[in-house]
Amino acid sequence: MTVMLNRNGFNHAKELIDSGRLVFDDRDAWSEHQPSAQQENDFIERHGIEAYAKWHLGIDEGKHAHTKGRYEFPYGDFSNVHRCGVLSAESRAGQYKHLDIENAAAHLHGMIDARASEPSARESHAAPRRRAARPPLRSTR
Repeated sequence: MTVMLNRNGFNHAKELIDSGRLVFDDRDAWSEHQPSAQQENDFIERHGIEAYAKWHLGIDEGKHAHTKGRYEFPYGDFSNVHRCGVLSAESRAGQYKHLDIENAAAHLHGMIDARASEPSARESHAAPRRRAARPPLRSTR
């Protein structure tokens, strides 16, 4: 099995992150956030396998070019990059010694975490602030 970095997918993810199309979710959320097989099929039917491929960091050259099985290490939900998807891809790529994919995912991870530390990102994901109660007005008479 020869799995290599999908440069189109990597570049697509970088563009999405740069444009703010990302979800700052927790590491373990990917099992809940990743698209279902039916959502994948629907996406391919509407947009084609080439568009589907752009949502993956890996290509298995041993598998047929026009199948879902050729594309590995998904990172998003066909709308946004998910931090949990990138972390999952980074971890799995390292586990299977796909160093180029692991490094690409680590790069995306760094981009996402840098975006998360921007003031606008912190404000949009922070808990709403409560106003402090004002002290009663004193009469000056």
